[in-house]
Parts: sequence; structure tokens; C-alpha cells
Amino acid sequence: MIKKKLAILGIVGVPANYGGFETLVDNLLDLLPKFFEVTVFCESKSYPDKLESYKGAKLIYVNKKANGAQSIIFDSVSLLKSYKNQDYILLLGVSGAIMIPLLKPFTKAKIITHIDGLEWKRDKWGWFAKKFLKFSESLAVKYSDGVVADNKHIQEYITSEYGKDSFLIAYGANHVSPVEPDSYRKKFSFLDSPYVFTVCRIEPENNVEMQLRAFKECEIGMPYVVVGNWNANDYGMKLYHEYSKVKNIILYNPIYEMEELNVLRSNCFFYLHGHSAGGTNPSLVEAMYLRLPVIAYGVNYNKETTFGKALYFNGFEELKILLLQIRELDRDQMIEDLSKLAKKNYSWKAISKKYVKMFESF
Repeated sequence: MIKKKLAILGIVGVPANYGGFETLVDNLLDLLPKFFEVTVFCESKSYPDKLESYKGAKLIYVNKKANGAQSIIFDSVSLLKSYKNQDYILLLGVSGAIMIPLLKPFTKAKIITHIDGLEWKRDKWGWFAKKFLKFSESLAVKYSDGVVADNKHIQEYITSEYGKDSFLIAYGANHVSPVEPDSYRKKFSFLDSPYVFTVCRIEPENNVEMQLRAFKECEIGMPYVVVGNWNANDYGMKLYHEYSKVKNIILYNPIYEMEELNVLRSNCFFYLHGHSAGGTNPSLVEAMYLRLPVIAYGVNYNKETTFGKALYFNGFEELKILLLQIRELDRDQMIEDLSKLAKKNYSWKAISKKYVKMFESF
């Protein structure tokens, strides 16, 4: 049987070493090449070795940046290189969606866009960028043959805002596994006692500043450990300068070695998740899979992802109250509930099958 052709666009590339969409594609490639002839577009600069293929997928390199404003060009070039010779195009994110209505009359490919979270709502964007991203989102939903939402709340938004159905496909998490602290005790001396942990990009909508300030004001007898890209912008550098000297706060730059990141995550007393934008945040799903009790910012996305079984705060004062009670909170029940839900809903095999089924529905 001749396999149909599928192009995946909108990520930095694979093997994954950047973020959520990259991890999604890396895990989908364990199954998709069995059903489709897969091509993945990658950012040239991030992959100097230029592998020709990976996990059975062909790799094509584009000499533009895959993030920031240049992502519009990166995605547009990827679309121009793929619209003539593919059966399906999976576009991750809406940056390049401005090209979809222009190419639609000239392609037989079914274009499916994963709109990610509501990118235009993020505080990091200025007025013009927000308007452009909202416009791109509307074009993606209107002109794509299918739309993917990774969270029920996003799916409801697509229906109410645009009157369009979408495919609800979450994010997987079973690529992470707990790591025993033994060989890391020298490097991370706090591993033997309780600590609270966060890993995220240092952006205003992830509420890191609120969390750092709460720890600075609450003496709870355990440190707060945060891993993030502090040097990526002025905002992160300002926070690092202000809080890196606080005695119960430990800040690390990004850790790309998965085992090292997992030893920090899997041994924490509580995982603190401050994201207030987006759909299903990968780090939250991964925390559930690692059997961590979770305190999360109380937006609908986070409640949806955790099925209402985590603890939630809606502001600085509520977070402080939770921190001051942290040793009395019922961790065991939460660990049981969240890990059970993660295994049932966030396994990559089940997620991959949903993607195959979605493509075949066209």
C-alpha cells in the first residue's frame, strides 16, 4: 500500500531539545511513519549536524528562525515548500497561518492547524503582535481543513468564537520517569529535604514573579527551586538579579539533560505551576505523570488538565495561604488521583492513535 504524505511544520525541529511542540512531534514519530510518509521541517541553525532522517521521517532544514517574529517567515517558507506535494500538512501554531488562504486554492493537501494556546493573549506581546496573532488564529480556524485543540477549554473557545468543531487531542507525558536522588546529592544538596519546584519559561503570564515574592515573604522552612531561561530577556534578568540572593530561593538556568531535570522534579515536595495562558501545558502533564502533588494557578486550562484534583490559587494572597499550610496539605491523595488521571489520559500511544485517526478521517 502506498503511504500518504504528511508534512509537519511550525517547530524548531527534531530530535526534540526545545519545548512542548518539539516533544509532541518527537513522540508522534514513534508511530506516524508506520502509516504515513512523514517530512518534518526544522530550523537550520539549531541543527548543525543536519540529519537527513529521524525515526523514519525525512528532515528538511529552513534557514530562518522558528521563534519570535521570524517564525512567520519560517512557517510560510515551510508551507511554500510543502503545499504542492503533500496529502496532509500539520501546522503547529498559528504564526504562518496568513499563508493558508493564499495556498488553499492551489493544494490538494488537507491542512490541519494545532492552534496551541490563545497565543494572542500572552502578556509578552505588544499591541500589534497581539492583533496579528489573533488575526492569524482566525485565518487558521477559518481556512484550515481541521483544527486541533489540546484542552477542552480551548475547544469550547473555538466553538464559541468561530462556530467551528475541532479535534480534541491532549499532550502525552509518559516520556518522563522518576529519578532516584542518590547520584545527584552532591550537586543538589537540597534533594534530601522538602522543597518546592517549578520549571518554566520566564514570562509574565507564568506568574514566576508572584511565586518568588510569595516565597520571599513566607518562611516555610523549605527552599523554592526554579529552572528557567532567566537570560532570555530583561524581565528574566531583573527577576534573577532581585531573587537569586534570597536565602530560601534557588534559581537555575535551563537544564536540557532530561535525567537531571527529572531528578529535580520527581523528588520535590510540591510542584508549583503558575501558567495562566495556553492550553495543556506540557510541564503540568509531566508533573502529574511523575506522581507529584500540584499547586496550580486557578485558570480553566489548569483545572481542566488536572481534572480539578490539584490545589489552586488565584492571586498572591491565596498562594501565601497555601504555602503557610504546605506541610498539612493532603499530598498522598493528590498524588494518587493525578497520576491515575495522567496514565489514563496522557499516554503518547493513545495520543498518537488519535492523530492517525484524525488524518484518516479526511
